[in-house]
Amino acid sequence: MLPMVETKKLITGEFSRTLDDRYRLSLPDEFKDVFKPEAGKCVIVKENPGHLSLWDETTWKQHHDTRVEMVLQRLNAGYLGQNMPDIQRFGRLLSTRHRHIQLADKARFLLPEGFRDFLAVEPKQEVMLIGASFCIEIWHPKKWISYIEGDMPQFGDLLESLLNNKVN
Repeated sequence: MLPMVETKKLITGEFSRTLDDRYRLSLPDEFKDVFKPEAGKCVIVKENPGHLSLWDETTWKQHHDTRVEMVLQRLNAGYLGQNMPDIQRFGRLLSTRHRHIQLADKARFLLPEGFRDFLAVEPKQEVMLIGASFCIEIWHPKKWISYIEGDMPQFGDLLESLLNNKVN
């Protein structure tokens, strides 16, 4: 479960951007108004092939650390003792899933090497930047089109579900 995020506005929008010759991207002005990581500290995360997400470090830390701590507690309590292959798999994925990065001037950042391979992009290639409420997603254009074509027809049902969901 995502922690409560102190924001007055969700991060939304869909923008096409081109990677420069050194794999750098700049965030659109529309994102800069709502995505304001403290001191420019961010975390970039591998989601699915062709899809990354960019989080402000504070929100990511709350979300990520809570969940990893829960796994560690279960491991230390002996609940996962027979699951060594899954624990090793978890460790491998955890080790390579995210990296801390810094936003530079003009909200520009460098796509790290393993992340650009995961996104399957080259310099001077277009990528899609998508507002995903609490983070910014970076998509390979073909993967984005495929995803949104499959998901958009369920928008109305999703909205109704969120509107009718009771707060705990």
